[in-house]
Amino acid sequence: MLILECPCCGVKAEETELAPGGEAHLKRFGPGSSDADFDSYMFARANPKGVHFERWRHANGCGKWFLAARCTATLEVFGTYPAQTTEPPAELQAYIKSRRPEWEGYK
Repeated sequence: MLILECPCCGVKAEETELAPGGEAHLKRFGPGSSDADFDSYMFARANPKGVHFERWRHANGCGKWFLAARCTATLEVFGTYPAQTTEPPAELQAYIKSRRPEWEGYK
């Protein structure tokens, strides 16, 4: 079972108290975008074996969205950070790299 710490309220919550929101840091396309861009936004998702960045909502708590970095193979949680962040914080990326030297970094 995943236990994630909500960076908004500081509560460590089991995944049963949270709602998953899919992949984090997606580039959204607005009106006037090409069909290919819209198609990739709607349907193309990374499904890596290893480090993955995801959106979560503290549904049974403060109700706010946040982002988490975890390993999909081992369920190790590397950290969480606010949803308004446009890319994973540098210190979190450094921590992930220290735990997974083969990781190529956030793209």
